[in-house]
Amino acid sequence: MLAKIASFVVLLLIHVASSSADGGQFVYQGFAAANLTLDGLAAVTPGGLLALTNATFQTKAHAFHPLPIHFLNASSSAAPGARSFSTCFVFAIVSAYDRLSDHGLAFVVTPTTNFSAAKAGQYLGLLGAINGTASDRVLAVELDTIMNPELRDMNSNHVGVDVNRMISEQAQPAGYYDDAGGGAWRGLQLNSRKPMQVWVDYDGQAGQLNVTLAPVRVPKPKKPLLSVPVDLSTFMADTMYVGFSSATGVIVTRHYVLGWSFSLDGPAPPLDFSKLPALPRLGPKPRSKVLDVLLPLATALLVAAVLAAFFFMVWRRRRYAEVREDWEDAFGPHRFSYKDLFHATSGFKERNLLGIGGFGRVYKGVLPASSLEIAVKRVSHDSRQGVREFVAEVVSIGRLRHRNLVQLLGYCRRQGELLLVYDFMENGSLDKYLHDPQMPTLSWHERYKIIKGVAASLLYLHEDWEQVVIHRDIKASNVLLDHEMNGRVGDFGLARLYDHGTDPRTTHVVGTMGYLAPELVRTGKATPLTDVFSFGVFLLEVACGRRPIDRDDHNSRVVLVDRVIEHHRNGSILDAVDPRLVGKYETKEAALVLKLGLMCAHPLPNLRPTMRRVVQYLDSDQPVPDPSPSYMSYSMMSMMQNDGFDSYVMSSKPSMTSIGVSSVSVLSEGR
Repeated sequence: MLAKIASFVVLLLIHVASSSADGGQFVYQGFAAANLTLDGLAAVTPGGLLALTNATFQTKAHAFHPLPIHFLNASSSAAPGARSFSTCFVFAIVSAYDRLSDHGLAFVVTPTTNFSAAKAGQYLGLLGAINGTASDRVLAVELDTIMNPELRDMNSNHVGVDVNRMISEQAQPAGYYDDAGGGAWRGLQLNSRKPMQVWVDYDGQAGQLNVTLAPVRVPKPKKPLLSVPVDLSTFMADTMYVGFSSATGVIVTRHYVLGWSFSLDGPAPPLDFSKLPALPRLGPKPRSKVLDVLLPLATALLVAAVLAAFFFMVWRRRRYAEVREDWEDAFGPHRFSYKDLFHATSGFKERNLLGIGGFGRVYKGVLPASSLEIAVKRVSHDSRQGVREFVAEVVSIGRLRHRNLVQLLGYCRRQGELLLVYDFMENGSLDKYLHDPQMPTLSWHERYKIIKGVAASLLYLHEDWEQVVIHRDIKASNVLLDHEMNGRVGDFGLARLYDHGTDPRTTHVVGTMGYLAPELVRTGKATPLTDVFSFGVFLLEVACGRRPIDRDDHNSRVVLVDRVIEHHRNGSILDAVDPRLVGKYETKEAALVLKLGLMCAHPLPNLRPTMRRVVQYLDSDQPVPDPSPSYMSYSMMSMMQNDGFDSYVMSSKPSMTSIGVSSVSVLSEGR
């Protein structure tokens, strides 16, 4: 029993405040035995700390010295004035999260201890609105750790003086002027979890309120943090209460006061730091240095992995991105995924490149699922100009079935790009065998078989399929050779379709120079006869082994059709045959091919045979009409035709005779 009494006496000596007779001075070296007026969350811990808040959200807390203090002194010659006072306290703001806390706390001078109408949060449990009323009369020195724009806070770590409203009369970032460092400014973090000391001194005669802040055990700086001119006598009552106020928001934060002293008309008694209670352990137990190194490293690696995975997914989605619209659903299985084509061609690598044309690059590929060899042509397109119609025609062409056509398997659409998928032709294009000196020379038998195959495919396109298909780009480079050296017409990227019995529409002029019919340049209307013209040039190219437009030894332009016409006029048409054949060819077949080529490449479309008539000539011994020796050059005929020679020929009998009436009558038989 005596031991307990002795312990109680010691606690009184250490913690209980000593007050002057009029209640104008006290010292709390901890609060274990203090008789404070507590409200809300405020409580005294067993260790003697004044804990204003705990883990409860949106709640107020108040703690006041139990006795009111007389702040006004009467004067016979003037109105009552506010007495000078001084206070000193040590506080700490401890958050569950490093450098992140809830609202702060405030030292308060107020005529009442009833704050039931006040709000929590940014109002710190002091007022019910930003501006107080005449009856509120509150002086507060706030230590705030959240920036509230509606209260005009400068930042989330400031000290301010509030008089009867929550907007500070004056505020400064938390810190102090270090006398030991020559008066240099030192910033402090209010929610650093470390105790700090505050001095509030009011000079009633000068009407000046000073607020000073410093770390614990640092002597009071000479220069205050805040110096606010304010006459407190204008709103103070005779008796006022002093204490602390705080409020919680949404972040778990605890506000502690470790010690407190106050005095009227003189400096507040100093606090003995050795007698102040200790703060509870902050955070978890100390971790090993290995964990301190590995945990940030592991976190950084995890974040890097997540970011890498995210960017990989974005990159992958963009890499395989397609343009797919609802109207394409009707086309069904003809649509390939870009991902499948990308992997089939090994990412469109250069080693898979088969060739480069005027309308795109062609790559070899192998579909993983079926091991089917394919050729993929990448064609640029403008998605605003007829893509829907183009895709519809591509899919329609995909239904074509003929042994001398390269099968169009389907398509894929990307932004600004079309990909056309064909059967792969093992021996490549015909033009390599005709014009590349490094390639083996095709025999006449192989050439004639290729010619007949191409003719049969064009007949199928023009007359035997459900619609009329105009290829628009018949040439040696678009004739591909399979493993048996059969000729197959490919590249339907420019093809157009229309119903039998209707007129083809006018389109943009497309094709390859040297293969374009003269009337196509003039009218822009592609017809089966424009394909016949291209086929005629193709016949001459295969038989002669020369390009449609070439250069002679003097670098002059030579048109192949004119060259063959000249040989025909001189009676030496077989001299136009490819010299690489060294005479090893069927003369009858060679003459037929050359004459048929001239007929098909005639500048006047009504003097060209149909493809059905062409196939008949190739499959039978029927002789081909012999162009008259007066047949002028192709260049002159096409020029005159484009200048109106059509009407001149039809109205002039002598001109008809010069061309050869017999030719006209024979050609008309095949129509």
